[in-house]
Amino acid sequence: MKSLEISTGEQEDSRLEITCLGIESTAHTFGVSIISQRGSAKPEILSDIRSIYQPEKGKGIHPREASRHHAKVAATTVAEALKEAKKPIESVDIVSFSQGPGLGPCLRVGAVVARSISAYFHLPLIPVNHAVAHIELAAMLTRPSDPLVLLVSGGHTVITSLTSERWRVFGETLDITIGQLIDQFGRTAGFSSPFGKTFEEYAKKSQNYIDLPYTIKGNDVSFSGLLTASKRLFHDKKNLEDICFSIQETGFAMLTESVERALVFTEKDELLLVGGVAANNRLQNMLQEVCKIHKAKFYSVPKIFSGDCGAQISWNGLQEFKAGIKLNISDSLVKPSWRLDEVVINWKSF
Repeated sequence: MKSLEISTGEQEDSRLEITCLGIESTAHTFGVSIISQRGSAKPEILSDIRSIYQPEKGKGIHPREASRHHAKVAATTVAEALKEAKKPIESVDIVSFSQGPGLGPCLRVGAVVARSISAYFHLPLIPVNHAVAHIELAAMLTRPSDPLVLLVSGGHTVITSLTSERWRVFGETLDITIGQLIDQFGRTAGFSSPFGKTFEEYAKKSQNYIDLPYTIKGNDVSFSGLLTASKRLFHDKKNLEDICFSIQETGFAMLTESVERALVFTEKDELLLVGGVAANNRLQNMLQEVCKIHKAKFYSVPKIFSGDCGAQISWNGLQEFKAGIKLNISDSLVKPSWRLDEVVINWKSF
């Protein structure tokens, strides 16, 4: 295996191609992606393979069972990613992994796989914050210049902006995330997680709004009361399509109000929507209306890359390596509660 060392400040002028193998394993998805970049040219996503743990109907993600799934599929997923990229493992220069935040047992599987590849092939090991990686991949694909970001997924609900090498939080959930709200209601209704796509399909079939708790505290949101009331409606035999429509209208209106406040406060003229829930068309439409009012440009991550995937870890790992970040294996313990505003962003995001 070739030795690859790049010092900060030299990478933009370098014509050297760097290839990163990224491993995602924060929750239900075990994903592996290969991304290459030559100097400062546009990165190329050569492969993005995912294997998703599917719980039984009416049940959520069980960390131990999900981690067993990841361990079972890890070798074949890595092999498929290399095959799709048409790259032998010997041509990979660095390996990155989701160090956190996420479910501990799931994170540990990805970390073990990454450490093993790093040690055996003598590759630099790069730690990636999963939330930051969502934003960085979306930014690479959509090319905003300096946006306010709304990150919405099963693990995150946060409004943030990059200032002084940190993602500063301007609003977040005080309890469960918007993705957890949707998935937990789905389990109550007898569906398995993730429920987002089915939830949107049900919501589209109704225009009958049922009044539900609308809770904003400052610029933060709270979804636990909305979830409890929605479960009560389901147990009272209310129409499922009406409930999904009402959850969607209420929860997304809360997010939209908070985003509008943050746009005014930060005076940003761009909004970037990222994360698994970004795939929801109704949320996109509500945010687009706010952006029109405030003359802000709206960007949304492409649906194919909105959910958890290896591509986000591979791309952010490549960015970090160019900025001089890497880990010793002894320092690569996972961080299940690692917040995005704890990460120093010493690479160029936009």
